[in-house]
Amino acid sequence: MGTTPAPETSRRRAEQPQAAPTQRVFEGICEQVRTELTFGRLKPGDKLPAERDLALQLGSSRTAVREALRSLEMAGVVELRKGVKGGAFIREGDPGVVTRSFGDMVHLGRISLANLTEGRVIILDAVVRLACARATEADFEALERGIDRTEALTRARRPAERRLQLVDFYRLLARATRNEVLVILVDALTDIVLSVLARDGAAPKEDTVRVHREIVGRLRARDADGAAALMANHLEALHAHLFRAAVKRKRAVSKGRSRSG
Repeated sequence: MGTTPAPETSRRRAEQPQAAPTQRVFEGICEQVRTELTFGRLKPGDKLPAERDLALQLGSSRTAVREALRSLEMAGVVELRKGVKGGAFIREGDPGVVTRSFGDMVHLGRISLANLTEGRVIILDAVVRLACARATEADFEALERGIDRTEALTRARRPAERRLQLVDFYRLLARATRNEVLVILVDALTDIVLSVLARDGAAPKEDTVRVHREIVGRLRARDADGAAALMANHLEALHAHLFRAAVKRKRAVSKGRSRSG
């Protein structure tokens, strides 16, 4: 049995700064690759050295290099190709990484539906206002064709295809801003909302087609305030619809568990 340290000794130990967690070797390799991208020494399409050569250059093991490449592949930074002409290649930017990251946080409960609603309303307000200033006649025609397809799928009672078509409305609206950051954010948030709709079995909202037509009408008239107000009201009603569907699903799951128990 050891002796109990004196109170003063214990206090001094508690006051000593704790060492920061040591970065794992593969994480250091990932950071080095990202640094090369930051300074433009690596560009999309570039091929990284072979695994063995990379390990020698970085003074690390092939196992650490392999783990780093897998991590970078999952992050959408590199693409690992097999075969004679295979290897690790720097990818073009993959906006889907943002969608997957946001989606995981929503499904894990890190981002609530309330947060999702608020963020989407704020971002789409900016999108609508910018699109109102920058959209061309070709943009308006593309939006209207998309609404026509949504209406046809609604009448045909094809909800899965209709959900996918709705993504196109928001994507086209975002593209009309001519701002790639907004396109990525809108794509990510819209995909998440549609996945929640599918998960909770929410029925299609009957007024969606009408509201989308009214929004495009206000955009054509260059009425930014009117279009933004329509969009905000529509999104708040949609997310209230989502909340009700989520509550209904949770109750059904809870009831099923109680019966099986």
